[in-house]
Amino acid sequence: MTTDRTAPAPDGYVQPQVDVPALTGLLDGEYAEVRDLVRTNLVTYASVLEEADELGIDAFRERARELVVGMAATGQTGMGFPKEYGGGGDVGASIAAFETLAYGDLSVLVKVGVQFGLFGGAILHLGTERHHDAYLPRLITGELMGCFAMTETGHGSNVQALGTVARYDAATGEFVITTEGEQARKDYIGNAARHGELAVVFAQLEVGGTSEGVHAFVVPIRVDGEPAPGVDIEDDGRKMGLNGVDNGRIRFDGVRVPREALLNRFADVTPEGVYESTIDNPDRRFFTMLGTLVQGRVSVGGAGVSASKVALAVATKYALRRRQFAANPEGEEQLLLDYGLHQRRLLPLIARTYALHFAQDVVRGQLHDVFSGVEDDPQARRRLEARAAGTKALGTWHATRTIQECREACGGAGYLAVNRFAALKADSDIFTTFEGDNHVLLQLVAKGLLTDYASEFEDLDQLGMVRYVTNLAVETVIEKTSAHKLLERVRDLLPGGDEWDQEAGLLDSEYQLAMVRYREEHMLAGVARRLKSGIDRKRDAGAVFSEVQDHVIAVAHAHVERLVLEAFVEKMRTLPEGGNKVALGLLCDLFALSTIEADRAWFMEHGRLTVQRSKAITREVNDLCRKIRPLAGDLVDAWGIPAEMLRAPDLVG
Repeated sequence: MTTDRTAPAPDGYVQPQVDVPALTGLLDGEYAEVRDLVRTNLVTYASVLEEADELGIDAFRERARELVVGMAATGQTGMGFPKEYGGGGDVGASIAAFETLAYGDLSVLVKVGVQFGLFGGAILHLGTERHHDAYLPRLITGELMGCFAMTETGHGSNVQALGTVARYDAATGEFVITTEGEQARKDYIGNAARHGELAVVFAQLEVGGTSEGVHAFVVPIRVDGEPAPGVDIEDDGRKMGLNGVDNGRIRFDGVRVPREALLNRFADVTPEGVYESTIDNPDRRFFTMLGTLVQGRVSVGGAGVSASKVALAVATKYALRRRQFAANPEGEEQLLLDYGLHQRRLLPLIARTYALHFAQDVVRGQLHDVFSGVEDDPQARRRLEARAAGTKALGTWHATRTIQECREACGGAGYLAVNRFAALKADSDIFTTFEGDNHVLLQLVAKGLLTDYASEFEDLDQLGMVRYVTNLAVETVIEKTSAHKLLERVRDLLPGGDEWDQEAGLLDSEYQLAMVRYREEHMLAGVARRLKSGIDRKRDAGAVFSEVQDHVIAVAHAHVERLVLEAFVEKMRTLPEGGNKVALGLLCDLFALSTIEADRAWFMEHGRLTVQRSKAITREVNDLCRKIRPLAGDLVDAWGIPAEMLRAPDLVG
């Protein structure tokens, strides 16, 4: 069904009215109660926003830990853990809570993520009952603090090549954990420098002289507050931001842990030293293990969207009260948001934030279904991994861009620490590279497209990517995305025959979707052909991939933008008629058309956009901004950010 929201002539345009509480309810969705609990906790601990500026680094770290434990006592942080251990038994609720917590101090957010998402998630998803019984009850309350020790100085994204080694000693029934050189030291590990007692350590398992690949072990790193024997801990020191999180480096010098320390959901070692696993293929075993940790990427993507909301709320409210220059000598100075350029700076970002919010709803729901067993087949997991990777990339890049634009839109006032932008910029900047570097994640997305999600997402290096395009999946991709078939599918949806992209209304959602789908499929077919051509000519695989790597990233980006638009359009189709639907329709159109406008060079190069049509899109974007401008205050209020979190007295009043 086509959703056509063509606007009437300006003199006949009726301004919609936004019902802010109802729109907040729509955005909060099924987790409204959970989000309200988090908002209450944010207000209770709002003083941390000032303390982050005033306290020294040691005191700030202690304050962050205190807040994490305090929030844990309310049940907010344990929602994703099983009820029998004191949790809430709802993975979706845990993500919603984390997203909402990102309205507040991001050091507290990340410390929550390290403790309950990474450390706790590893124990829950990689361990078995013996680990759950031993650790989960105290972990959920924050009594037992831990680390997620995966990243090494020399290896970040390439987890399969980690240098830490765990050798099994059958004579004693112990694993011996060793850091093999400085490149193998665990680095940037949250909770390591001060608060962590245990670490889930990812290391190469060796049994009887045979390497079985990377596995996870529970390793004590502190005893009575001091480093455990054989464990060396070094503080990473002050960072660009997130200085309430005690990141550190860890080295292991022959640290012995019992055989039961192996998190053995997918593999185990018998007392006699026999390696056993229900998954024979080592690559499949490794990526099954990592796939259980996808929750972190979903969480960080949502946190990026929430940080964007805070920045936009501050900048929009400032633009609705700050005046600058008069339109005529006798008139009052104009509000910033009455300027067309200011509208252009902020309102498309608001539209994109709403779009990413609804896309986050989709990936959160998929995560919940997979982890709850509603839909837990291998392809569903691979689709989730790819979608989580892509949504995280776009959401966190959006946060970086949005926070900077909002800071500039507030002029000198935005540069004052009291107005939140300093902390938002510094604390969220790492989002684009932790839980997966965004460019690496988009390669994972492209790999799923090229293989039709038929394989595990292993080997994210050049050789691994190229290996997969030599199989029949590439032929399938090329056939499925051939230009004539794509055009035939579009003609079935839209009027105009071969001129479908010139005849359809700009505010027709099917036209908007057809444009982004055409871009994605054309790019996908092109990159598949380029890869296959290089392989057919027996060229070096690494050189082939290097030449098309920018194309690979572009198709992944186009794919995720298409998913985001589809999520927004689908949400629109479920809404009852009324002012909120009209307002969201304007935002949906603005997101779609500003996305096409931003890549109009590609559409024009590929014959899908004429000069006249391109200019018409720009005029429509400007018109949409003018229509949304009276709604801007209500649209940012609907995010439900507590006033205490906006903090900025000089900007928002």
